Amino acid sequence: MATKIATAAAVVAATGGAGRRGSAEARRRRLIAAAFLLPALLLLGALVVHPIGYSVYRSFFDRSGDTFVGGGNYREILNDDTIRTALGNTAIWVVLAPTTATALGLIFAVLTERVRWGTAFKLLVFMPMAISMLAAGIIFRLVYDHDPDRGVANAVWVGVHDTFAEASAFPKARPGRDSPLAPAEGGGYVTRDPVRAGVPALLPLVGVAPEALPEGTRAARPAAAEPGKVTGTAWQDFTRGGGGRTNAVDPTESAFAGMRIEAVKDGAVVDSASARADGTFTLSERADGALLRLPASNFREAYAGVQWLGPALVTPAIIGAYVWMWAGFAMVLIGAGLATVPRELLEAARVDGASEWQVFRRITVPLLAPVLAVVLVTLVINVMKVFDLVFVIAPGAVQDDANVLAFQLYRTSFGTNADPGLGSAIAVLLLVLVVPVMLYNIRRMRREARR
Repeated sequence: MATKIATAAAVVAATGGAGRRGSAEARRRRLIAAAFLLPALLLLGALVVHPIGYSVYRSFFDRSGDTFVGGGNYREILNDDTIRTALGNTAIWVVLAPTTATALGLIFAVLTERVRWGTAFKLLVFMPMAISMLAAGIIFRLVYDHDPDRGVANAVWVGVHDTFAEASAFPKARPGRDSPLAPAEGGGYVTRDPVRAGVPALLPLVGVAPEALPEGTRAARPAAAEPGKVTGTAWQDFTRGGGGRTNAVDPTESAFAGMRIEAVKDGAVVDSASARADGTFTLSERADGALLRLPASNFREAYAGVQWLGPALVTPAIIGAYVWMWAGFAMVLIGAGLATVPRELLEAARVDGASEWQVFRRITVPLLAPVLAVVLVTLVINVMKVFDLVFVIAPGAVQDDANVLAFQLYRTSFGTNADPGLGSAIAVLLLVLVVPVMLYNIRRMRREARR
């Protein structure tokens, strides 16, 4: 019995000693881990925690930082029209940019699996990610230039438009002094008096710069009288260098080749013709006693394209530049997720008679849901702080219309008439808006880790 008691005491003593040694070892490991983590924690505190805390503190003070204003800066956010515009535009960004980039990335990832040159296509789509936001902004500032000779977007748009509705060569033409022409109802011009067969009609116009006349324009000449027909001349009644006679065809004056002329009786067009290369035209006997009308189509202004960077379209235009950059990022991540999708499920669905659209909608997309969530959340956080593209692409006149919170933060804190207190309040608001998205992302990652 004494032997058993002694043995038990020895076991307890040995176990206690091992426990103490294990506890000391655990403490030593925790100290080593803390020593390695300390530099990172100090850096995190200096670069993240302290700036956040100071921003919250500074947001309760006025511009100078000497007077406590409480929630005054936050009330200013709600009352300032410019900041409210920034909030609205940020909401548009959050809704449109991530969903569009993710949708395009999904489409590209799925379609490039079916073509032999898919890798090359993926490389081209992903390449914009290698460009800085500043460089992309400069590129798209040129793409969206209003001048079709410089801006690619308007060059294409104007080219398509002019294919179906060609502009006139004489948009600035108008009657001159003592002209026989008067403004017509609905645009264009009409003769003041009816014309007669056998008496040449004169249709003088001014206002077209000599260098703006079509290439190959010839000198005008007076029309010859033809029995039973109405003839005349449409020309620019202007002699370069001065001189010349008003409402008379002078030798050096230019013809308006291609000008459309209509003969109108009782409001109806009875005949029409186009001016020849020398400006002369001929109408049949039906035009006798009619008024000659130059329809408004002769003076249609050249189509200048779309104001991509105007107040109405500047935000969608900048979002387009963002999508161009980040669709490749979405495509690569979604493509990686697509590579893990079991092909047996897809083939089984096709064997069971499912169409490609049904396979995509009911199998591919649900299986890619975790990856799509990662891409979408990442892009939402990214667009919350977009600044570079707005700063570079939006012209100064429409920066208020293109404003977003991150850009307004910069303007308020560092622009002319800077207000650090209000800028800090905007920074805190931006942080508050990002936190829910970050919390959702953390919860989603933990949920994925438990599976």
